[in-house]
Amino acid sequence: MSSSPRSGILYALLCLLILSAMPLIADARPDGSSGLAFAIWLTFWQLVAGLPLFVVEARRGTSAGGVAQRPSARTIAVALLTGAMFAVATYMYVVAAKKAGPVSMVIALQAYPLFAILLEAILLGKRKSATELGFTALLLAALVYLTTGGTFRMADISWWSAYALGIPALWAVAHVLLRQILTTTSITPNQVTVTRLVVSGVVLLALQAVIGEPGALLQGFTDPTFQKAAILLGVAYYLELVLWFNAIRHIDVSVASSITVPTPAVTMLITVVVLGGQVETFQILAMVVICVALYGLLFAGRHARRAPSPG
Repeated sequence: MSSSPRSGILYALLCLLILSAMPLIADARPDGSSGLAFAIWLTFWQLVAGLPLFVVEARRGTSAGGVAQRPSARTIAVALLTGAMFAVATYMYVVAAKKAGPVSMVIALQAYPLFAILLEAILLGKRKSATELGFTALLLAALVYLTTGGTFRMADISWWSAYALGIPALWAVAHVLLRQILTTTSITPNQVTVTRLVVSGVVLLALQAVIGEPGALLQGFTDPTFQKAAILLGVAYYLELVLWFNAIRHIDVSVASSITVPTPAVTMLITVVVLGGQVETFQILAMVVICVALYGLLFAGRHARRAPSPG
């Protein structure tokens, strides 16, 4: 398939819009409804959205490499582990949207590169340049500023904003593990996604059986407002994944990532202009500094890849 930069940019822009709206959709579930039940239903609808392509690929008997292969025991283990991680992250996402608020949560999600850099250094032994470490420190400072409500005093920390940081941490670990599968096997991104959703659904149902509110699933099923939000978020989540994979087939990951950096700004715009909500000054300042840090990391990383290696 020939690459088309224009198509790649369009896909990335659509990802930006969906990512910006997702926290607001999560916040749209009815007050007092079960967050765990909501996570289960949105996972179900995400799975429904992904099944048609999964069935087509299964009927063709093809994968990314053109030939179906039996997954190894390691691949199955990684699928189970990452599925469980995504299950917990989905539940945390739903809870954080209500408790921290969609704006604070979407800003906190920008901590993903921070955890990715840490994991790459620990697990893969990748060293970062002084410039990259400087922008990482700036990103960390902005996150502290956000979680303390703009005061930098630990006594003022918003524990729900800090809680939201656990979501990108789980994403980073799961993505590092999944990337090895996608780069070393012929499994397609959609097959990985659907498999992950099945495992996540089982884990969430197990949590519901142990700690969930009795009757919450049925109550959510019969609540039109609840189901509307669950369907919208589930389909949006799946479409974002599909669009992202298509974007990085046409343009570099760094370019696609740079397009999605302003996600918090778009979320703020929707909050104020469309929903008539309010945005705090410290949230705007944290968003600006985080955007600067993320762009700095992207450009510093690109420069490091282009620089000749010593010796």
